[in-house]
Amino acid sequence: MKGYMYILLCSDGSYYTGSTNDLKRRLEEHQNGQGANHTKKRRPVSLLYYEEFQRIDEAFYREKQVQGWTRKKKEALIEGNLDLLPELAKAYRDLP
Repeated sequence: MKGYMYILLCSDGSYYTGSTNDLKRRLEEHQNGQGANHTKKRRPVSLLYYEEFQRIDEAFYREKQVQGWTRKKKEALIEGNLDLLPELAKAYRDLP
């Protein structure tokens, strides 16, 4: 079963990262207030980015990975600036 990792932009400017096996249905749930508590309070939402995987567990793993990223790193992913990801992954204590 295919899976999707997605990033939404909420009405307050925050990002929500999730995963699902039915992207269209899940987006409708978020818009109708049936999604996560975070999006329920911050509607409307808009889809900024998604990745498709062969299995839902792969999408869930990717969701958890991206959830731990900084806002700047998520924005680089959304904008397709993949070359910035390694630099944005550095911890502040590792910077000169």
